[in-house]
Amino acid sequence: MTDRRGTFITFEGIDGAGKTTQIQRLATWLEEQGLRVVCTREPGGTRIGDAVRSVLLNPRHTEMAARTEVLLYAASRAQLVDQVIRPALEEGAVVLCDRFVDASIAYQGAGLGIGEEAVRAVNAFALGNLMPDLTLWFDIDWVQARERLLAARGLGSLDRIEQRGADFFDRVASAFRALQIAEPGRIRRIDARLDVEAMQQEIKRVVWNHINNDLE
Repeated sequence: MTDRRGTFITFEGIDGAGKTTQIQRLATWLEEQGLRVVCTREPGGTRIGDAVRSVLLNPRHTEMAARTEVLLYAASRAQLVDQVIRPALEEGAVVLCDRFVDASIAYQGAGLGIGEEAVRAVNAFALGNLMPDLTLWFDIDWVQARERLLAARGLGSLDRIEQRGADFFDRVASAFRALQIAEPGRIRRIDARLDVEAMQQEIKRVVWNHINNDLE
């Protein structure tokens, strides 16, 4: 893949959907197929982005305004695009990113009530027209996702976003669903209620088909 632009794949869904585990497994498998893979995450992925992440997710920052949250996510995203994602794509890599702009549309646009149009406007500047080639949306209800989070980390370790309630995450999940309906070619639904292995097989199938079609 060194003579062509790489492939940008994002993973979306509410907290506890199982994205991080699946990204790691997919990255290992793609490397076994001979592809160069770059894994990153949002917010974070760079020194500056990680500093922003620590502010965004700190449970003590209860006074953070919704607009501030939108702008901080966009700032971290802009740094990640310029420092990591674009250079990797230019070198022909497969970039796997845990969350991207769809997360802001769902979490801040719908969850916090900022509105999709405002979030898109802010991120248009941050992204410079870069959008994922493929997005995997992990579809799961809040109750099951919450149970996974609590089983893995416990209530006391949840970050500022994860501590929000059912109404917030219902709005987020509905927004992800609407995005998938609006862009079925880019956003593919993954049933996150499945076990880890079944999910991985479906993800491999979707990703491999996309990469092979992209090469044709």
